[in-house]
Amino acid sequence: MLYLVGLGLGDAKDITVKGLEAVRRCRRVYLEAYTSILTVGKEALEEFYGKELILADRETVEQEADSILKEADVCDVAFLVVGDPFGATTHSDLVLRAVKLGIPYKVIHNASIMNAVGCCGLQLYKFGEAVSVVFWTDTWKPESFFDKIEKNRQNGMHTLCLLDIKVKEQSLENLMKGRKIYEPPRYMSVNQAAEQLLAIIQNRRLQGEEPAITENTICVGLARVGAPDQKIVSGTLYQMSALELGGPLHSLIVTGTMHPLELEMLKLFSVDSSSFENNAFQRTT
Repeated sequence: MLYLVGLGLGDAKDITVKGLEAVRRCRRVYLEAYTSILTVGKEALEEFYGKELILADRETVEQEADSILKEADVCDVAFLVVGDPFGATTHSDLVLRAVKLGIPYKVIHNASIMNAVGCCGLQLYKFGEAVSVVFWTDTWKPESFFDKIEKNRQNGMHTLCLLDIKVKEQSLENLMKGRKIYEPPRYMSVNQAAEQLLAIIQNRRLQGEEPAITENTICVGLARVGAPDQKIVSGTLYQMSALELGGPLHSLIVTGTMHPLELEMLKLFSVDSSSFENNAFQRTT
């Protein structure tokens, strides 16, 4: 049996009882180590679960999935995912591979950033399509995610922006030379994401457009959701660009049309309550 087990968002104790029982009876336990991170390391998980964990990076999951599934038809194997197992399409691919090999599987769900963002007070059913905001480089500055945020906002919907994670990435030089030398991990912060959005707004104005998102659009910055030191801050996009929310992981929400109850909740977390009310009033129902 292949078990896909969600670990939740905080630390080792966020696993469900059902998930922990599955992990403890498995012969091999893999920890997916590239789409998200917990606030504790591999050693803390091993101590709490009572099991040795095998780190599974992107290369292992996407190119060597057969090694994970090996003998899963005659013994139990667990694949642990921070958040919920189906927060990334890669894990759907693992299930499809298992089915083709005749290996039964079971999914044990847990909290994900996709539903935990409700902690800020915005109503989950008013979110549109989620987007990924990637790190720009000197030669690659995509803007496609901005168009999706605009579309959501024009429809009155909020947008959850999942911010880029760079783990076990190679420089272009090392990649071209086939050297398995990896760059230090990088995690995009709320202020970095806001700065990129502000740059896109300026680019669009130079092209004669007036974007549906401006410097004064109300946004929400979230850091380490589910951890004891989680942070939630609301304010304008411009204010988000100056925020320092500490360590990873961060998420950014660009709001759409807000219900009065949503506004009342966001005011609890506002950088500046007076400017918040002035800017939020433009999008209330």
